Amino acid sequence: MDLFGNGHEVNLLPCDGTVNYHGCIFTADDERKYFDALLHHIPWQHDEVVIFGKRIVTAREVAWYGDSGFAYTYSGTTKQALPWTAELSELRHTVERLTGMHFNSCLLNLYHHGGEGMAWHSDDEKSLGEEPCIVSLSFGADRKFSFKHKRAKLTVSLILQSASLLVMKGATQANWLHSVPKSKKVTAPRINLTFRRMLPQRGA
Repeated sequence: MDLFGNGHEVNLLPCDGTVNYHGCIFTADDERKYFDALLHHIPWQHDEVVIFGKRIVTAREVAWYGDSGFAYTYSGTTKQALPWTAELSELRHTVERLTGMHFNSCLLNLYHHGGEGMAWHSDDEKSLGEEPCIVSLSFGADRKFSFKHKRAKLTVSLILQSASLLVMKGATQANWLHSVPKSKKVTAPRINLTFRRMLPQRGA
């Protein structure tokens, strides 16, 4: 059932892409249940990225899950997907039911506090195909989420609330960068799940 297929979605971007924000999609009890399960049962590891040829270990922690052992390469590093946990499977099915889309993988990020963020980037790897649809689900602290056009002087920002759903699709990744700015005001952790569909891989 596509709950958002009513044709009345608001596009947060002024041009060259589509971003829809749907706010909280869970009850308070389910929100707490999923946050606690993800925080304590996911094998979090510090992310490693290559910037200007130098390997950097981030304070932010990540985990990568999928239908099979998908290899996902970004920022100069490659990760092998883990099998879905029970909670992640439930969340994936909920997101698929609400959006009417299918996803075969999920990248999770754990920000321990506002001193950790995400620099400007696009999820435009070839392994995601052209015009990928990426659905972002957040739990924990509210955080600012920003977009910046790659050519025009355009920016858009919003606050992602706990248990909220954000959908990025169409030409968004080709034309816009996005980031999670750092903030000294945020002292609580935030967990973000980005559901996506990887293209078939050779030998898979």
